[in-house]
Amino acid sequence: MLTEQFAAALAEAEKIITDAPHVQSEQDLVEGYDYLAGSIRASLQMAWAYERDFPFFVESTGPHTKMGLDNPDTLYFHSYLRDDAEYVVTGTRGTTRDLSFQVLSGDYSPVDVPDSLTAFDDRKIEIAGDGSYEIRFGPGKAGPGYFTLGPGSAMLVVREVYSDWARERRGTIRIRRADRAGQAPPPLTRDVLAKRYGVAGKILLSRLRTFLAFPKWFYLELPVNTMTEPRTTPGGLSTQFSSAGHYELEDDEAMVVTVPKSDAPYQGIQLGSMWYISLDYLNHQTSLTADQARVDPDGRIRFVISERDPGVANWLERTGHRRGYVQIRWQRLSRDLTPADGPEVEVIKVDDLPSRLPCYDNAKISPDEFAARIAARQAAVATRMPG
Repeated sequence: MLTEQFAAALAEAEKIITDAPHVQSEQDLVEGYDYLAGSIRASLQMAWAYERDFPFFVESTGPHTKMGLDNPDTLYFHSYLRDDAEYVVTGTRGTTRDLSFQVLSGDYSPVDVPDSLTAFDDRKIEIAGDGSYEIRFGPGKAGPGYFTLGPGSAMLVVREVYSDWARERRGTIRIRRADRAGQAPPPLTRDVLAKRYGVAGKILLSRLRTFLAFPKWFYLELPVNTMTEPRTTPGGLSTQFSSAGHYELEDDEAMVVTVPKSDAPYQGIQLGSMWYISLDYLNHQTSLTADQARVDPDGRIRFVISERDPGVANWLERTGHRRGYVQIRWQRLSRDLTPADGPEVEVIKVDDLPSRLPCYDNAKISPDEFAARIAARQAAVATRMPG
């Protein structure tokens, strides 16, 4: 049976979901099965994209194929590589806040993060007046527009990051192997398809196990309802710092995260579920960038994480998730961040916000204004991620 290995992986994957240590409620389990569905879809897509001689970019994660505390502000793409071949990447630069490239030596696993062999953003490449660019990756010596693929290079990851969802527009990107122009891959065979189904099953199981292990590495050893100082992001992104934490709140409590508005081109905060994926950012305000947030007169941004509506513009909805993850990212930095750039955290009662939250009058928002924010999110995500 051609799909036998994949079918066995599906059964094992379901057991990983049902046995996950954080599952405590029916909601946890239902969300796990939804996460499984997105992971199945993504794993099949990745297996069929494993084409290093005739490569193409696929969306690594998105609103329906989430993994790895995906950033709601980022479009993620990847393509597979050989370390002994040359590849040409062409595209047009959109108006998004950041565009970065990273070459990895392998994939994430439950015991390791892949080495980052090359990482840079579009400030390192020449972009023409019309926004077009061409760069090359290969085994040759690095030079203008040419980036060396070190031994073991296996994947090119591209991230395009929004700050203003409504106004910024994505660019375009393509990849081809330099010596394969005008040629075609060999026709499919039964053996090739059987191998791809087997690979899809392996990707699925690795994906689930890896990103259930990640939180213990980077989050769960931290005291609850705290956040770290800004630090370079694990995984080798060249111009990103992040602050991480996990929360546990009762329905009458709010976690207030206060952070200076940064001079970084991109600054954003998000919430994640215990499945280590973003909360619903299409229909709820579970993330905010500095452009989307309301900045107080003292130059600080005060985010309010709570279940109950606190009536403030920077409310981050936890959508029934009593426990979860919170992360702040800064990108396209031109300097290292210090503790002074990082967040301060306080847990207070929602009812006490009017008297305890600095600049409360500046923070207030009406239900109609908040609904307009949600409508704008829905329209913006539909525009940038039609899939």
